[in-house]
Amino acid sequence: MSNNPVIDLKDVHLTLDSSAGPVHILRGVDLSIEPGQAVGIVGPSGSGKSTLMSIMTGLERASSGTVMIDEIDYTKRNEDQLALHRRERVGILLQAFHLIPTMTALENVAVPLELSGRKDAFERAEEELNLVGLGHRLDHYPAQLSGGEQQRVAMARALAPDPKILFADEPTGNLDSTTGSSIINLMFELHDKRDTTLVLITHDPGLANRCDRVIRMADGLIESDKPGTDAKKALKVAAQ
Repeated sequence: MSNNPVIDLKDVHLTLDSSAGPVHILRGVDLSIEPGQAVGIVGPSGSGKSTLMSIMTGLERASSGTVMIDEIDYTKRNEDQLALHRRERVGILLQAFHLIPTMTALENVAVPLELSGRKDAFERAEEELNLVGLGHRLDHYPAQLSGGEQQRVAMARALAPDPKILFADEPTGNLDSTTGSSIINLMFELHDKRDTTLVLITHDPGLANRCDRVIRMADGLIESDKPGTDAKKALKVAAQ
């Protein structure tokens, strides 16, 4: 296995045009993340943290700089190549669940696997739904599930391809605090079991501190990069 960083950004800029002139969203970001690390990214709205995630997932193109993800140079890949890499190696969990309402929980997890050519798509989907505690809800549609259950389906879908990196952007933003805590505990538990690299975007400093590192962004730049104060405690909580 390679010892190279799984995420390696060098001097990444993103500038967008507007009627008032260029808008500098990212202004020279350098970031290196080792395989298996959990990294929390915090900062006020408009600081660039969600945009940074979009760059790291290949959903947004950097204006300049180097974006190496899983040893693939995203700046030199076309949209189809980026989509294929995301499908096979990257999981994405968002605040909005993005489940297909006309598909059951099982189908929502299995169909992306099936489209990627997995022969065992439905078996794998059932395994993942069992892991997130939804083995009894396989045939239920999103409208028949609570918000927490829908996010568990979304988590199962993100993790089913066994991605090397899981990106999560405010994954509990639409959930009440109790349900959100259970989702976060589950996410850290699965991260620990699979040794998946986790990049968590959050407004909550306490949640970010459960990660190995806490990166604070401000005005399109990394302002600080420090160890998470509660990372070891988080693993104990998740294991309970």
